[in-house]
Amino acid sequence: MAEAEQHAAVIRSAIASPAAAAQSLLAASWCRSALRHGLDPAHGPAADRLDAMQLTEAREANARLLRHARPVLDTLARSIVRTGRCLLLTDSNSLILEGRMTDGDAAMFDRARLVPGECWSEAAEGTNGIGTCVVEDRPVAILKDQHFLSSNTHVSCMGVPIHGADGRIIAALDVSTNRYDHDLDTTALVMAALQEAAASVERLMFTDTFSDCRIVLLDQQTHGHAAMVAVDRDDLVIGASRAARHHALLAGVSAATPVPLADLFGLGEEDPIAAAERKVLRQALARCGGNVAAAARSLRIGRATFYRRMERAGIQ
Repeated sequence: MAEAEQHAAVIRSAIASPAAAAQSLLAASWCRSALRHGLDPAHGPAADRLDAMQLTEAREANARLLRHARPVLDTLARSIVRTGRCLLLTDSNSLILEGRMTDGDAAMFDRARLVPGECWSEAAEGTNGIGTCVVEDRPVAILKDQHFLSSNTHVSCMGVPIHGADGRIIAALDVSTNRYDHDLDTTALVMAALQEAAASVERLMFTDTFSDCRIVLLDQQTHGHAAMVAVDRDDLVIGASRAARHHALLAGVSAATPVPLADLFGLGEEDPIAAAERKVLRQALARCGGNVAAAARSLRIGRATFYRRMERAGIQ
């Protein structure tokens, strides 16, 4: 009890300063926990675990996410999950949907409420690796006494957000541990593995969403977050991953507000109709192995007409 009160006193002192929220991510989260959500660091969270039926409904609402994320979780768990360490997947509201842990740790993590059906939003638990990474929309590590609630200071939590095809957060991955030998080097390694796994889920979700489009890789971001765009049959970009949306032209791209793929590379055509005709002619030639007569037949035009159009398009 004395330790809990001591921790609470540290939190209260930190948020008493009007400038506290501007000092760091941690202070800002502590301020939100106390001032926005009305939490008391000396008291534990209210019991809010979902029952079996409610958890089933939550999983059904996130069926597509789970279909793609479960194999990634299983692969990551083989290298991450050890005694005293668990791997968790939440939805966009910080509700835990899936967990991976050793059988021997199941009871301990159940007591710590780090199991499916528990909500770890900032509003429910204060500053923590899951809820704070969702609010901040970036990877976050909250180690032991950096947690807002005194009841959570026995664990360290590392969370990374997962973004959907529209760039918005749809989930979070978290590793939580109560290991005494967990240090900053271990935190860095775990965070890197989590970000790689999150990037894998994002790629799977993006390609699934735009399964009828070409996926074009613009460049490669750190931790495997690829800047991908979805291109329809008319060479219009109708979707972009979160990394790609940093490009000014792609910030608001969608099927309703597409962007020509050529514009991304500064390849605006002086005569777009001529360019379209050249594309059709070259594709016909490619399909027919360069045989002009066969290419002309495939387009249902005469060979002489095909030759004239080739000459006009500058095709040798």
